[in-house]
Amino acid sequence: MTRCLLIAGPTAAGKTALALAAAEALDGEIINADSMQIYAGLPLITAQPEAADFARAPHHLFGNVDPGERWSVGHWTEAALALIRAIRSRGRTPILVGGTGLYFLALTKGLAPVPEIDPDTRRQVAELIAASGPDGLRREAERLDPVAAARIKPADLQRLGRIVEVGYATGEPLTAFHAETRPLLAAADWRGIAIEPERQALYDRIDRRFELMLEAGALDEARAFARLELDPLLPASKALGLPPLLAHLRGEIELDAAVSLAQRDSRRYAKRQLTWLRNQQADWPRIHALDAAAARDELAAILAG
Repeated sequence: MTRCLLIAGPTAAGKTALALAAAEALDGEIINADSMQIYAGLPLITAQPEAADFARAPHHLFGNVDPGERWSVGHWTEAALALIRAIRSRGRTPILVGGTGLYFLALTKGLAPVPEIDPDTRRQVAELIAASGPDGLRREAERLDPVAAARIKPADLQRLGRIVEVGYATGEPLTAFHAETRPLLAAADWRGIAIEPERQALYDRIDRRFELMLEAGALDEARAFARLELDPLLPASKALGLPPLLAHLRGEIELDAAVSLAQRDSRRYAKRQLTWLRNQQADWPRIHALDAAAARDELAAILAG
């Protein structure tokens, strides 16, 4: 059975180009492993592959989800595993590429089998946050699952909210579900590569890439998204770079300030991604080059090893 190739890396690190090089070397098909690139309507802002990229190799799970929907890790893994089976049935190599560490963690180490959270429970938790603020949310998370809450930073409302949602919906602590995890891919079924460039060079590329996004029409893309009038708490509404552009379109900040905020947020996100790679994928072979040709050479050496 053909092994999957997993390519993880921070934003703007050249993952698209490397995935294409791998697809051409391994007769592969590319599966998106980025939690924002799954959503339709934001191809520029989420840096989805371009038409020329799609023409070079089959791509899957890019822009296929309505931005009004909320896809969980469970949704993605179900779709990705079905695609892996289909690609293998064609005798080709599944290549999963992206920057969402939880997706790779679910595949290689396991996904907690937490039931779907119903809308009423989500509203209940949202009302708790509105009434009691972050401190009230943390107190409730500590009451429901003190072990999980102790591992989460005070400002991480999303993960604290997840603890409370699971506690309300199931009557069980999230920790209990995590104890039942198992890898979705056997160790012999995959190999991983991590892109870990020099940090300042990556930051410079992030800043320049957002400027190029604007030149290509990212502000118009944000304007079209705003017309959808979606819940600002939906995942797609929080895509990197989008909230500052929306704030500018509402007249709250100047465009220059929106650009600076988007670039800052992207750099901070890249820093978190690099930390995740060092902690969770420390044993994966590294590609350090940002230059496309040099990165392809590093990829070729790893694949040949």
